[in-house]
Amino acid sequence: MLSWIERLHQLRAEREERDSDPWRRVLERALPADLTAVSTVALCDLLGVRPNTGNARRIAKTMRAMGFLPIKSRKLLPGGWRGSEGRGWARPVREPAQQNKSQRGENLKGSHPDSHTS
Repeated sequence: MLSWIERLHQLRAEREERDSDPWRRVLERALPADLTAVSTVALCDLLGVRPNTGNARRIAKTMRAMGFLPIKSRKLLPGGWRGSEGRGWARPVREPAQQNKSQRGENLKGSHPDSHTS
């Protein structure tokens, strides 16, 4: 559990990181909340930049900071089929591992479903 001061410092650092990257502000505004996956090429089009390695790396840093995970999928390319994969980003389906561990720890404190108390 973070103390109030630690949480304040963490939030301040996140805000400074967000403000330092102009692409993040554009992507946060443009990407809908229900978006599950998007290709890197589509993000380049959205930002108005060429889809090259340098821009893809910069987008990668921004998307990771926003909580997206990198993926490879044929579904990201129109008409994609065997042998054609597009790279992109997806929102995680599950919560981050730290939260899952704490939830599992809370569940383990109770009695085990197989244990019988008489």
